[in-house]
Amino acid sequence: MRSRVDPFVVLLLSAAVFASFFPATGAVFEALQVVVVVAIGLLFFLYGTRLSTAETVAGLRNWRLQLVLLLTTFAVFPVLGLAIGLLPEEVLDPGLAAGLLLVCLVPSTVQGCVVFTRIAGGNTAAAVVSASLSNLVGVFLTPALVALLMTADAEVDASAVLRIVAQLLAPFVLGQLLRRWVGRWVARHDPTLRVFDRSTIVLVVLVAFSEGAEADVWSSVDVLDVAVVLGACVLLYVAIVTWILVVGRVCRFERGDRLALLFCGSTKSLASGLPMATVLFMGGDVALLVLPLMFYHQLQIVISGVLATRLGRAGGSSS
Repeated sequence: MRSRVDPFVVLLLSAAVFASFFPATGAVFEALQVVVVVAIGLLFFLYGTRLSTAETVAGLRNWRLQLVLLLTTFAVFPVLGLAIGLLPEEVLDPGLAAGLLLVCLVPSTVQGCVVFTRIAGGNTAAAVVSASLSNLVGVFLTPALVALLMTADAEVDASAVLRIVAQLLAPFVLGQLLRRWVGRWVARHDPTLRVFDRSTIVLVVLVAFSEGAEADVWSSVDVLDVAVVLGACVLLYVAIVTWILVVGRVCRFERGDRLALLFCGSTKSLASGLPMATVLFMGGDVALLVLPLMFYHQLQIVISGVLATRLGRAGGSSS
């Protein structure tokens, strides 16, 4: 498989650059904020309609794997993020260091880890449940971890948690409840609806970077800072994959479960992370905070795509 830059990430970076030079302001910015809130709600409603109850039950039976995945996502990752934060300010800008920590606190991807697990020949049902469970737990656990580990950067209180519940969890639950009636329609129009999914995230980036440009956050960042963040993302990925390989062997998981652990445990969700960041972090600093998440997102797509294809071929040749 030839790795290539994901067009979605090209759109994200283009939106970030455009908004940095030509930010939305005034009434246009306020209107976009309202559109973003509505679009994110619809996004998580669609997530709810796509999750099969049968797949959920099958995946939950493998509780040891799900427990390790949750610990990897919400315990091991944060420890690594705190370790990166120990770098001196002369090496890593504090705002970008906070962004790298935020990467470690958000849930795993929804679609990506399932697709990569399927390509590699892993336990797809376990991956579906892991992705969904991670995002459901993350609605509550990510704000709690942010409050505990990023108190200087975020304002996390009951109202912030309620906003996340109203904007993310409630639409998801509604989608599950209405899945019986709208699930088939969503499945039929899935390719078109996934365009809406990605367009929503691009819009979130546009609004976040518009606010960042107005707050002049880029005056404190240079090319060297960006290079350091990219290097830190690579180290973060290598460290978490090393942990996953070790714990998979220690727990004696079967090949299919180890592959699900690899692709669900090493990925972080841009689709969930960006909306959470816009709720938990106010002001123009959001742009700096989400930049490492965008970098890590592209990194995980490229590496996971290559790994999934090679592991899938290896599994097929050995069977």
